[in-house]
Amino acid sequence: MDLLEFFAAARLLVVAGKGGVGKTTVTAALASSAARAGQRVLVVEVEGKSGLVGLLGGHGELGYEEVLYAAGLGPGGRGRLRARTITPTHALVDYFEEHGMRRLSHRLGRTGVLDIVATAAPGLDDILVLGKVKQLERAQTADLIVLDAPAAGHAITFLQSANGLLDAVDVGPINTQARDVVELLSDPARTQVLLVTLAEETPVNELVETAFALEDRVGVSLGPVVVNGLYPDLGLDADAARSLPEADRRALVAAAAFREDRVALQREQVERLAERLPLPQIHLPFLFTADLTPADVGVLTGELEAGIGAL
Repeated sequence: MDLLEFFAAARLLVVAGKGGVGKTTVTAALASSAARAGQRVLVVEVEGKSGLVGLLGGHGELGYEEVLYAAGLGPGGRGRLRARTITPTHALVDYFEEHGMRRLSHRLGRTGVLDIVATAAPGLDDILVLGKVKQLERAQTADLIVLDAPAAGHAITFLQSANGLLDAVDVGPINTQARDVVELLSDPARTQVLLVTLAEETPVNELVETAFALEDRVGVSLGPVVVNGLYPDLGLDADAARSLPEADRRALVAAAAFREDRVALQREQVERLAERLPLPQIHLPFLFTADLTPADVGVLTGELEAGIGAL
């Protein structure tokens, strides 16, 4: 599949997966790839302290205001990469200000009442965040919004919050906001969810459950599954092993056997995932480093683009 075609399939790409599977790293790689394809990309982070800034080449933490991380990318130098965070409190302040209640928003912010308002009903804080995302999508200041969603369990309730509020609130601005969000999430031309997993039993099980829950309860369109952290199948150079001292040779053979077992287990889980969830897969390699850098994200971006091209 052509890279630009892949990223133009929807205007909002929601990246979700179990905690620890590399969801934020994949978010950074996707955003970088889309910008390199010539798109104006906005990354939105909703949970805080995800490490996204470092992966994009910055320092500190994301704030509510957009930060530009790259520009002049892709054909004609049109590609841009920006990022920001969205919190329920900031989204509620924006809502009040846009409806002519600037004084009230500042007063509520100073008194702490916003925290009470944002948690007054189940799902209200999530709908505030998604409502802001919906507003950004409608404004079309970005060709693609890449949303680093909460971990899998919360991702379901996060994306389902609009449906729940529609059932609970019949009229008024909350109903309108929830209805708009449902329209955004259920339109495959506007929103697509991309799930990330490791080739391990528990993450695969959770991803399959999440996929069916999102389709059944939220009605979103699912894109390819990203299987992250795959070990390359290297094999053992028998001639090189024979030239080593006996102790080193035994250690090398044991390490190669362990690696071969791990690769076989991963292959088994990849096949099981394909059987249980008939979606295309994109495979990303395991990077043998403790702390990922923008250079590592660049490596994954290249692998991601190759995977997209093979779809």
